[in-house]
Amino acid sequence: MFAYVVKRLISGVLVVTLISMAIFLLFWYGPSSPAQPICDRESQNRCTPARLATYEKTLGYNNPVYEEYGKFVKGVFVGRTLTIASNDYECAAPCLGISYRTKAPVKEELVSRMPATFSIAIGGALLYVLFGVPIGVAAARRRGSVTDKALVSSFLFISSIPYYLFALLTWLYLTITFEVPLFSDTGYFSPIADGPWKWFSGMFLAWVALGIFGCTQYTRYTRGAMVESLSEDYIRTAKAKGLPARTIIYKHGLRAALVPVVTIFGIDFGTLLAGTIFTERIFEIKGIGWWALEAVTGKDLPVVQATALFGAVALIISNLLVDVVYSVLDPRVRLS
Repeated sequence: MFAYVVKRLISGVLVVTLISMAIFLLFWYGPSSPAQPICDRESQNRCTPARLATYEKTLGYNNPVYEEYGKFVKGVFVGRTLTIASNDYECAAPCLGISYRTKAPVKEELVSRMPATFSIAIGGALLYVLFGVPIGVAAARRRGSVTDKALVSSFLFISSIPYYLFALLTWLYLTITFEVPLFSDTGYFSPIADGPWKWFSGMFLAWVALGIFGCTQYTRYTRGAMVESLSEDYIRTAKAKGLPARTIIYKHGLRAALVPVVTIFGIDFGTLLAGTIFTERIFEIKGIGWWALEAVTGKDLPVVQATALFGAVALIISNLLVDVVYSVLDPRVRLS
């Protein structure tokens, strides 16, 4: 197990390195100068060729790409001093750059927005599982019945709606139309500074939207996996031994059925950590997704690069944890 985890970590580091190189090259050899956005912002959209040349020189865009990438990698480990025009900015390790918009270290802004995104991801993921898996098991136990058909049809209808529309309608009806007190003030509030109840009430509607929409998929995944699992030979053997139905379903059937569900869950949770752009934008939660959207619209290249790297790391770690959990859920899986 230890050797497997080490190998996966090494491969994860290589993947992150390749992604960082790809993002760096895309910015470097893009259709316009990488210094153009900050030159336009600092010059109030009056960026002259002379000003642009100054920014390109101070930002290092006149140097070879491998040299600047080496400085970037070095800054991740030991920090660096970045010069924008005539101003120097200290960037402590791990240095991910200086935001063109705020002139603050990208790392500090990333860390400050993590609690909001983690709150969304954890709350939404819990609702995925707490509602999706039990409903899927119930539908599989009643396969072919009216209840099964009603659940599958209704959840298929909900999942066919684009998520951004579903989340927007949830916010409009529960906050504006019906004015539910619990959903009156959405957003992220610090559970320490503002209190746990303020934090909970601000996040609850986002959790509801994510949970309802996400559990429809997990219901279908769990139902399909349970139907297949309950038709296996070892389930018939357990029934022949006279084991209780609850033991057969939850100890033997569900354990095997959870393997594909855990795979999807690991990918989904990593995606949530990478930034739930629609959720954060609709419910006024200023997390990593909101920040990434602002960076793209404002052409803040260091922030775009940092959010892309954070998303890659989140997905790699999630996949690693999923592979480790496999050995617990399914004894047939051998990691090494």
